[in-house]
Amino acid sequence: MPQKRLKALCVRKIEPLAKFHDRDGFDCGSEPLNIFLQQTARQHTTRGISRTFVLVEEEASEPKPILGFFSLNLCQIKSESLSVEEAKKLPRDVSGVRLGRLAVAKNLHRQGLGKILLVAAMKKFMEIFHTAGGIGLFVDAKDQKAKDFYEHFGFKSLPSNELELFLPVATIQEALTHGA
Repeated sequence: MPQKRLKALCVRKIEPLAKFHDRDGFDCGSEPLNIFLQQTARQHTTRGISRTFVLVEEEASEPKPILGFFSLNLCQIKSESLSVEEAKKLPRDVSGVRLGRLAVAKNLHRQGLGKILLVAAMKKFMEIFHTAGGIGLFVDAKDQKAKDFYEHFGFKSLPSNELELFLPVATIQEALTHGA
């Protein structure tokens, strides 16, 4: 009787972008996002502008193919740009974290990797929150489809710009506690 071959489980992990990642081989279908990863992300890390994290298969050989990525940076906004309900409990200037970019390789779309990356970004936010504070996670959606994705996870549009969204720290804590 032939033995069944068991497919090895691919363990995926999030790690900071490094030289040994295959940035040039990444294609999410959006040229600006591809260019950011290929040409700008490491420079931003070196200069302290933002940090980029990549999703890879742990056992992949170098250069490790990138399955997806996100970048984070600190931000400061005027509380008046939030909803009236949020703004009334805050000082005029507030700090948060901006999810600058999030992308999944084109051949892996619709497989749940966007959610994995977003949850990882929320966890990174919580690390920052416990060290330095911050009212939540901000994101600029590039279009309606991206906005819909973020809204699915509880982000709310800011009154001043419907493509700029906000996820308060309490919502992030709740999502991470009860499985986003």
